[in-house]
Amino acid sequence: MAQKTYAGVTVEVTDDGYMIDSSKWNEEIAKEIAKEENIELTDKHFAVIKFIRQNESGLTIRKVGNSGIVDIKGFYALFPGGPLKMSSKIAGIKKPTSCV
Repeated sequence: MAQKTYAGVTVEVTDDGYMIDSSKWNEEIAKEIAKEENIELTDKHFAVIKFIRQNESGLTIRKVGNSGIVDIKGFYALFPGGPLKMSSKIAGIKKPTSCV
């Protein structure tokens, strides 16, 4: 496992860059991970990230789209490319099993 330092905190990450211990996550870490992915986080991003952290098991794009926070199109707009992979990484949780 590799280590990365975000916001002065050294964390272990997988080869794909996902945090191993999500309890070390905080919003400053999220901002630095997002910056690496060329995303500037807004309140809407953080609302989605909070939902993802609270509903980590069984996450799918559809589940996030039905959250009432953002629809699927909006989810793709917030986290372009791979919204579930990207948002999960920024949220400091494991890569969802539904992501390749």
